[in-house]
Amino acid sequence: MTQHKEPPDAAARRAVAPVICYPTATLPEPPLEACRAAWSSARKAGTVRVPPREARVVEVPAGGFLRIVCPERPQVGDLNLFSAHDLSERFYSGKTRALHGSHVTAGDRLWSCFPWLRPMATIVEDTLAWYGIDEHGGAVHDVIGTRCDPYTGRLLSGTDYHHCCHSNLTRALAAHLGVPVAEAEPHVHDVLNVFMCTGFTRDAGRYFMKASPVRAGDHLLLFAEIDLLAVLSACPGGDCGARHSSDDAACHPLDLEVFVGPPPDGWRPPEPNAYGRSHGAGS
Repeated sequence: MTQHKEPPDAAARRAVAPVICYPTATLPEPPLEACRAAWSSARKAGTVRVPPREARVVEVPAGGFLRIVCPERPQVGDLNLFSAHDLSERFYSGKTRALHGSHVTAGDRLWSCFPWLRPMATIVEDTLAWYGIDEHGGAVHDVIGTRCDPYTGRLLSGTDYHHCCHSNLTRALAAHLGVPVAEAEPHVHDVLNVFMCTGFTRDAGRYFMKASPVRAGDHLLLFAEIDLLAVLSACPGGDCGARHSSDDAACHPLDLEVFVGPPPDGWRPPEPNAYGRSHGAGS
């Protein structure tokens, strides 16, 4: 391979200051205080336990809350979100990442895909917010990893593993909808990696994971901005401190808790994005 010499002005090129791609000063602030006040009077409507290496589905009404809880030992989960009325409106991890960063916490919102591009949920509480960014560049609740899947497993190991998060999410969604897995699979999308601690290596920019700091009782609390269908997989990697996409790791359950009650004062469900969708055609 041809080796290209560093140009004389290489240092100057590298020293150019970065620019934030999507400044968010004009984004409406989420009504966090109103959400927290509503949370204080919300009542539990139900709990669904997600078994290790499986996924489960819950519906959360707009104005309600979804609390994802680690009930036992350290365990991470892969979360898909859909509009309960239209599965084509789904969580958009890439745009959430572009607006809020590679990892999310309280005050950040989880955005839906085009053409809706509206907040599906707002993070109200995060018991792991204290973790911040560690010495390796790792942080918690990432929107950079896609989900462990059988296709990459086959590509890298030549074997089939059916309890990776992609397959877990597919089976759970198919069972909920009462459709074949082949019909459900195209709806499964890039996830919010709940409780997962990840980052990029500094030398080569490679995606890494490390043992999650989550402990029993930790939770992530979401306020539902629209009627939601939430699907959570308890990752086969357990705390993701060593491996995933196998039965090697110790795995534990997660809980999906749904709460309902009076909505926050002054809150209204967000409208779909107002862009007219002409894309300049005919102009």
